[in-house]
Amino acid sequence: MKTYVLDASALMTFFEDRAGADKVEELLASAAQSVNRRMLLMSVVNWGEVYYSIWRARGEPAAEAKLRQIAQLPIQIVPVDTDLAKRAASLKAQHNLPYADCFAAALAQARKANLATSDKDFGRVGTRVTTMWI
Repeated sequence: MKTYVLDASALMTFFEDRAGADKVEELLASAAQSVNRRMLLMSVVNWGEVYYSIWRARGEPAAEAKLRQIAQLPIQIVPVDTDLAKRAASLKAQHNLPYADCFAAALAQARKANLATSDKDFGRVGTRVTTMWI
């Protein structure tokens, strides 16, 4: 069973129908099929990043509506514990990624998952995280 971690850029790519949205849609469709058993995860920090990005661009009502839509998708929102926060902080210290991005990378490391992203900043972590570029 393959597991994928979505960062905020992956979900925003899907919602805004940018180049690569079809790859995210494929991951969502696969996750929705119980036969495939593909898991999709997202750190609550990156979930919050999607929320504030939409709020800034389109206002609070649009952001709230998008959260309801996300809740209907086959994505498990993963809370942050001290282990995940420590992993994220280590990635920040070693690779100088934006802090929210560190949580997506840390979750991918912790779950031995592939990170689905369109954010080129993740190129800084090299082989420490398996990345699926969208």
